[in-house]
Amino acid sequence: MILSDKRILEEMANGTIKIEPYSREYLGSNSYDVHLGSTLAVYEDEELDAKKHNKIKCFEIPDDGFVLLPNKFYLGVTQEYTETHAHVPFLEGKSSTGRLGIDIHATAGKGDVGFCGNWTLEISCKQPVRIYKFMPIGQLIYFPVEGEIEIKYNQKSNAKYSGQPNKPVESMMWKNKF
Repeated sequence: MILSDKRILEEMANGTIKIEPYSREYLGSNSYDVHLGSTLAVYEDEELDAKKHNKIKCFEIPDDGFVLLPNKFYLGVTQEYTETHAHVPFLEGKSSTGRLGIDIHATAGKGDVGFCGNWTLEISCKQPVRIYKFMPIGQLIYFPVEGEIEIKYNQKSNAKYSGQPNKPVESMMWKNKF
């Protein structure tokens, strides 16, 4: 089951869903449209290592846009800061974004109950495409949880992405033990 627009509004009033900035015009019948923030990032090294802290270079998207290139991987961020305290949030691309050949997440479309922060986007494209800061980029949908949550994501001591800022965050795989 997915929350409807009325249920999303009820949960926002109850404080279990938070979206900032929020505008009613971006609430769909069962989703909320999120926008690309003003910052993109690329990894400094061409070859990444899962056991190493791979550093990124952040840069501002110019007012006249930025051209994404195929075979290049970008990290972006949502303009919106969100909190989800009783539901599982899913971030999906908008059909208009997909029809431009833009993928906004490679694998990380699902959030956890207790996630608080801006969403880092894992952006790639099929052909060169110009993007702009604050353009609609994706949509959040919310699923109810069956059963009681023992520990919310923002309460876990090993939560690597809790409190994400309004800039892209690189992979924290290197913090895992393997």
